[in-house]
Amino acid sequence: MSSRDFLSPSPRRTFVSLVALLLLACGAAAQQGYRKPPQAVLDVLNSPVTPSVSISPARDQMLLATGVRYPPISDLAQPMLRLAGYRINPNTNGRHLAPYFVALSLKRIGDGGETKVELPAGARIGFPQWSPDGKRFAFTNTIANGIELWVGEVATGRASKIKGIVLNAAYGEPLQWMPDNRTLLAQLVPTGRAPLAPASNVPREPNIQESSGRAGPVRTYQDLLRTPYDEQLFDYYATAQLALVDTQGGRVTNVGQPAIYEEAAPAPDGQHLLVARLKRPYSFLHPANDFPQDVEVWDTRGKLVHKLVSMPLQDQVPIDGVPTGPRAHSWRPTEPATLLWVEALDEGDPKKKVAQRDRVLMLKAPFTGAPVELLKLEDRYAGMQWFERGGLAFISDYNRDTRRARTQLVNVDQPSVAPRVVWHRNVQDRYNDPGQPLTRVLPNGHRAIMQSCRDTAMSETCDEIFLTGTGSSPEGDRPFLDRFNVNTQKTTRLFRSDPKSYETVVALIRSDGSHFITRRETPIEPSNFFMRMLGSGIGGTVAAGEAAFASAAQPLTNFPDPTPQLRDIKKQLVTYKRADGVQLSFTLYLPPGYKEGTRLPTVVWAYPLEFNDAATAGQVSGSTQRFTTIGGPSHLFYLLAGYAVLDNTTMPVVGDPETVNNTYVEQIVSSAKAAIDKAAEMGVTDPERVGVGGHSYGAFMTANLLAHSDLFRAGVARSGAYNRTLTPFGFQSERRILWEAPEMYIKVSPFMNAQKIKEPLLLIHGEADNNTGTFPIQSERMYQAIRGTGGTVRLVMLPLEAHGYAARETTEHVLYEMLDWFDRYVKNAPPRTQEQKAAAAK
Repeated sequence: MSSRDFLSPSPRRTFVSLVALLLLACGAAAQQGYRKPPQAVLDVLNSPVTPSVSISPARDQMLLATGVRYPPISDLAQPMLRLAGYRINPNTNGRHLAPYFVALSLKRIGDGGETKVELPAGARIGFPQWSPDGKRFAFTNTIANGIELWVGEVATGRASKIKGIVLNAAYGEPLQWMPDNRTLLAQLVPTGRAPLAPASNVPREPNIQESSGRAGPVRTYQDLLRTPYDEQLFDYYATAQLALVDTQGGRVTNVGQPAIYEEAAPAPDGQHLLVARLKRPYSFLHPANDFPQDVEVWDTRGKLVHKLVSMPLQDQVPIDGVPTGPRAHSWRPTEPATLLWVEALDEGDPKKKVAQRDRVLMLKAPFTGAPVELLKLEDRYAGMQWFERGGLAFISDYNRDTRRARTQLVNVDQPSVAPRVVWHRNVQDRYNDPGQPLTRVLPNGHRAIMQSCRDTAMSETCDEIFLTGTGSSPEGDRPFLDRFNVNTQKTTRLFRSDPKSYETVVALIRSDGSHFITRRETPIEPSNFFMRMLGSGIGGTVAAGEAAFASAAQPLTNFPDPTPQLRDIKKQLVTYKRADGVQLSFTLYLPPGYKEGTRLPTVVWAYPLEFNDAATAGQVSGSTQRFTTIGGPSHLFYLLAGYAVLDNTTMPVVGDPETVNNTYVEQIVSSAKAAIDKAAEMGVTDPERVGVGGHSYGAFMTANLLAHSDLFRAGVARSGAYNRTLTPFGFQSERRILWEAPEMYIKVSPFMNAQKIKEPLLLIHGEADNNTGTFPIQSERMYQAIRGTGGTVRLVMLPLEAHGYAARETTEHVLYEMLDWFDRYVKNAPPRTQEQKAAAAK
C-alpha cells in the first residue's frame, strides 16, 4: 500500500464508512431511551406507598413514615465519590442515594388518634430515632448542600430544625440520643473546613502497592481507595467533629478533635463514650472498617480515660477469620460504664485446631484494674445479649464446619454459678429454631432482654423471657410467641399464627406478655398492626394453632390494599424430591384468570444455598399466607403476562463445607429438573416453555443451568459473577482459594463453558455495582464470550445503578427487558426438535 492509499481512502471505502456511521446512529436511536413495561405492570409500580412503622420505647405511640419507593434517575445522578468501600455525595457530605421519607405522622396506640408532623417543603428526611423515653424523635433532613438536624415533640407533633447544625453523615452514626433524653451526640462537618483543592490533571506520582511476602488473601471488594488523592478525599469528607447538641436550648459542645469515627457509643451513665477512630496508613485493597483504628474510652469533654487497643490494618486476617486483640467492644447496658470485648485464642485463624477459640472479657470503670474473663468459648464468638435484671446474659458461639450455634446462660454477677448451655443447634434447622428473645429500650437508651417477673413467697422472681420466631414447619412459616423459663428451660406457647394468615409479634405492651402488638396479613388482606390480649389461660399451654385471646384483635392501623388487581393471583406450596432423595419445594404462583388444566409458559426463579445435610436442605421456608405484593424489578411481574412462576425454587447444594462445590453443577441441574417435572406433573407447566432466572448468585446459577443442561428455553441473569478466577479467594461459602481447587473454579464458571450456552441469555448489570465479587466486567466479558462462540445473548448495562436497582426509570426498563426476552424466547418459542427433546430429557 502506498502512502497515498493510506492517507486518502478510496470512494468505496468512504462510502462503507459512511454507511457504518449511519447504522451506528440508527442503532443508538433504536434504543429509544428508557423503555416502559405494559400498563398493567406500571399500574402496580405506581400504586400508593404503605408507610413504615416504628413503635416508641414507651409503647404508647407509633411513627408512620412514608418513603419514596422508586427515586428518579436524577437522584442517582447526584455526584458520587467511591471511597474506601463507601459512596459519598460531596454536595451533602452524606451517603449517596440514602433512603428518604417525605411524610411523617404520629398515631396513639391507646385511642388511635393520629397527628400529622409538618415537614419543610421538599423534605427528604431520614428515618426518625426515638429518644429513650419515647417523648421526642430526631431525624435528618437532606437539602441541596448539606444535612440538617430536626427534633420532634410527641406531645404536640411539632418538629423544628436545630439552627446552625450541619451534620456529617458520610461515615459513622450522624446522631444518637444520650441517656438524658435531651441531648444528642452528633457528628458535624468541622467548622471552618476549607475547600479541598481539586485533583491535578497532571499526575504527581505513580500509584504504588507493595507486599512483603506475607500471605494476605482478600475478597474482591469494590469502591476502594485507588490513589493518594482518594485518601485526601476520604479524610476530607469522612472527618467529623463530635458534639453534644442540647435539643431544647440549641447549645453545641464539641467533644474532642475532628477525626474519622468508626464508632462513638454513649455509655449508660451518659458520662463516657466508647470511641473508635480510624487512622493511617490506609489500604487500596481493604474497605475502611479494616483500616487501623484506636479504640478508647473518653469522658464527654473528649478527654482520654482508657485506651483499649490500637488495631493495625487488618490485611493479615485469614478469610473467615477475625483480628487478634480486643474486638467486638461494647458497653454493658445494665451498668453505668462497664466495657466488654472479645479476644481470639487461635490467632484469629479458623483453620487452627484449638480447644477454645475466643474469650469474653469485662472491665468496669474507672478502667484501672485487670479485666475479668467471663467465659472461654469453644467456637467463634457470635454475639451477646444482656437481660434487663440480675446480671444475666446469653453468650453465643458458632462452629463454621458443623454450622452449629451454642447459646450459654451466664450470670456475670455470680461467677460461682457455672454457665449453662440453653440451646445448641444447627442454624440451618429452621423447624427447631427456638426464636429470638424480645428486647426493650432501657431508660438509658440501651437494649436488653425483657424479663417477666412474679412475686413468690420469698422474693420477686424474674426467670422468664419471651421468644418470637418464624415458626418454620413442613406447611410453611407460622410465627409464634413463647414464654421461656431460663431456669427450668420450659417453653409455654402463648401465640401462634393461625394457618390462614401470617401474623408476627412486633412488641410486647405489658411485661407479663398479656398485651402485645402484631403485624397480620393474609393472601387477600394487606399487612396491618393489631393489639392482641391473652385470656385467662395465659399460664397454660396453648395447643398449636389455638386462639388464646380474651377478645378479638384490636386494629391499630387500617392500611388499604394498594393493588387490588393482584388479588386473583393464586399461590400454593409444592413439595417434591430430586433424584437423590433430597426434599425440595417451590411456591407456585398462577396468573389472574388462570383456568385449571391449562399448561402455561413458566419461570423458575431461584438462589442456591449450601447445606451440610439433606435433612436441613429439605426444610420448607416462607409462607403462602403472606399478602401478595409485587415491587421493584420482581420476577413475579411475569404473572401479569400470563406465566406461571415457580418462586423460591430450592436449589440446595449439599455436602462437606470444604468440598461442597465439587458437585455444585450436578446438584443444581438435578434440582431444576425435579422442579420442572413436578410442575409439569401438576398440569400447570408446559415443559417445552420454561425459562430460568436469578439475581446475583442466582444469576451465576442461571448461566450454569444453561451451560450444563437443556431444560430451559432461555434465561435472565442479573448482576452475576460468571468467571470465578476473578474471585480467586473464595465466593459465597466457598473456602478454598483458586490455587487450591483450580478444577472446581473452572468447572463452576459459566464463562469457561460459554460455548455450551446456546439458549438465549439476557444479561443485566448495574454499571456501578458495589457488591463484593460482582464487578460489571463479569457481565461484559460473559456477553463477549457467548457472542464470540455463536450464542444468542443481550447485555443491558444500567447507568448509575448498584447491585440492586433503585431508580424508577431503571426498574421500568428492566421489567420491559425481562418480559420482552421471555415473550420472544419462552412463551412464543418454536417447538423443539426431537434431538433437543432428547437432550432435555437426559
